[in-house]
Amino acid sequence: MTITSPQGFRAAGVTAGLKASGKPDVALVVNDGPSDVAAAVFTTNRCKANPVLWSEQVMQGNKAKAVVLNSGGANCYTGPEGFQNTHASAELVADKLGIGAIDVVVCSTGLIGEQLQADKLMAGITDAAAGLSTAGGPAAAEAIMTTDTRSKEALREGGGWSIGGMAKGAGMLAPALATMLVVVTTDAQVDADTADRALRAATRVTFDRLDSDGCMSTNDTVLLMCSGASGVTPDEAEFTARLTELCHDLAQQLLGDAEGADHDIAIEVVNAATEDDAVEVGRAIARSNLFKTAVFGKDPNWGRILASVGTTNAAFEPGALDVAFNGVWICKDGQPGEPRDKVDLTERAVSVIVDLKAGEEKATIWTNDLTHAYVHENSAYST
Repeated sequence: MTITSPQGFRAAGVTAGLKASGKPDVALVVNDGPSDVAAAVFTTNRCKANPVLWSEQVMQGNKAKAVVLNSGGANCYTGPEGFQNTHASAELVADKLGIGAIDVVVCSTGLIGEQLQADKLMAGITDAAAGLSTAGGPAAAEAIMTTDTRSKEALREGGGWSIGGMAKGAGMLAPALATMLVVVTTDAQVDADTADRALRAATRVTFDRLDSDGCMSTNDTVLLMCSGASGVTPDEAEFTARLTELCHDLAQQLLGDAEGADHDIAIEVVNAATEDDAVEVGRAIARSNLFKTAVFGKDPNWGRILASVGTTNAAFEPGALDVAFNGVWICKDGQPGEPRDKVDLTERAVSVIVDLKAGEEKATIWTNDLTHAYVHENSAYST
């Protein structure tokens, strides 16, 4: 169940010494074709890392034959030298594979504002190119980890074709996108327009609905590479459905590994006037530190939820709102409902439902609680 499960892909993950821990830190994924169609979505943060700036240029052609990824440094706010390191990475991959640099997507993750050690990075790329294998998916998934406690992989199969994926991310998880690197591979025959539509549709309801801590990264990239090696052209609706399932799987793995989290929280906003309203309300709740700390303390404080709902522009009547915690409707029509002590928050999974009673649309935002461990880890991230 890796990125090399679909036909036409090889990968590798190696240790280049970019991480002080000595753990793997350079990954390479290669599409051997026959097709090189690709699609990508990137962070909407205006402060973009050098590899994002490079990869946006690559993806103007809707093609990619390889992606090289490093952990151990974000290569963001590193000036002309940092961009040259990105360019040199693509050039070296291209040289090793006999392709053009413009065919190589580059991704980096780690601390912002520190130069990558170019000699170690280039040596790592050389080793990764030499170690490419159809069994190299798990090693690649491990090499892109930063504060992740485990690698994240998924696979979905269609009729004679498949989709594989790997992801990294454990903090700065907020929409458009989360702080993540995601590589998805498929051996389906897909044209560029279909790939782009499918990826954007899948991302919109998965990664873009993940809002762990409200912080948007500078390096986020989700890349879909299509080899066409199966010889099968799936129906677009079916392809999009399988891709969405895979992205949801990876997004939930990201949520489950969020830094220091004790609870995974699904906030479902129902009966909204528009889907945008539902997303806005869910997002407001997910970004409330008061709500998140209440869940950490196993306190079903629905007042924190209604206070967040009230900060939005969504259509609703304040006196008509209903709120449920883990199936217990503790607020009905803007008033106390069932007793709070009926809510059990001892399990990791938490469900919150907010009924706006303003329409028929709905959306789910996924977040986690705010814990002492999250504060501790991020208070000393650069040291």
